Amino acid sequence: MTHRSLNMPPLTEAQEAAVQCVRERAVRERPVSADRIARVLAGSRAVCEAAELARAMAGRAPVALNFHPDRVAGDGRVVAEAMLEDGIYRNQYESRISNGAVAAFPGGDRDHWEERMFGGAYHRGEVAPHERPKYGGLNLMSYPDGPCPRFGSCHLRLRPEVLTRSTFCFGDSHLDPGDLGTIDAFDSVLAGLLEATQATGIALGRDQVTVESLVATIQDRNQAFDDVTQGRSLDDYIEAQVHGWVELATDVDALVVDPSFRETEIGGLLSDIAHLHNLDLRWHRGFELDAADVPAEFRGPAIPILAERIAREFGDGRQRLHAELIGRAARSVVTDPGRWEEWNTPAEALQRIKQLWHVLVQYGTEASS
Repeated sequence: MTHRSLNMPPLTEAQEAAVQCVRERAVRERPVSADRIARVLAGSRAVCEAAELARAMAGRAPVALNFHPDRVAGDGRVVAEAMLEDGIYRNQYESRISNGAVAAFPGGDRDHWEERMFGGAYHRGEVAPHERPKYGGLNLMSYPDGPCPRFGSCHLRLRPEVLTRSTFCFGDSHLDPGDLGTIDAFDSVLAGLLEATQATGIALGRDQVTVESLVATIQDRNQAFDDVTQGRSLDDYIEAQVHGWVELATDVDALVVDPSFRETEIGGLLSDIAHLHNLDLRWHRGFELDAADVPAEFRGPAIPILAERIAREFGDGRQRLHAELIGRAARSVVTDPGRWEEWNTPAEALQRIKQLWHVLVQYGTEASS
């Protein structure tokens, strides 16, 4: 088991270099970013200095790591089992988990974009898989389902101290975004968010958002967890890259779980994780959807057929789709691949199941509403 000792520095040389690379770029671009922010705010009623708003945005929101607790990792364990036994959260280079395609290997897509983003910090000499960053999002809107539900039904809410060794970008890193920053040099990320809000009226999954209302949300984040609606933010988020270990006992303060895992084996593992590491265990409201209501236009005509099959084979035929049911199907691709022979490869089957999860997030009703 790979684990951080109490005497080990929080960041390796490569990790320090990655964070510093992003910070130096953000500091160089700060004057331009401040001008971009000022241009947006000049057209609104918001009276707030750019630097003050950036501090408010970055300082009041936690980083969260969305994950599926029931997917099978490369070592044969499900994610929740590995987290309970190891006490750490692993990146894709370590877990080898695929929701359709594993891109985390030397020469893979993730490897290439990390080289661009971090100035080759992870490509100088020998860098171990566990040194690579973990991916999540800044939960600026306090969404109960986390900032990036496309990547999982549950999430870990990290402690504020982790912010100092995180880097951020507006948009997904695989798209080679131009707006990057750190917690103390956040202006470029904020500029990208404000400009996109002004142009589209959409901000972090919410539509009909004005710059004024977004600024008000940034400055006043006092809504209770149970009063905030699910974000459903599949494609619109501030991505966070966490450099260094993510230890459950020291780096995490809450585990937020989809309600479909209640009274299941996976739910029991998650409860054990929270108890063992003294984490606040919370349950968000989840998503449910009748298989017959899965649309063909969102992720393609194969997805409604897949939904009906999963409801029939893994539920009771009438059971509504939810995270745990979809997870059962995903695990069977690994444990019983012959069941999915109509797909060319297991990766293709997992890709379709991943797309069904996206449909559930987009169109499902809140399970506890």
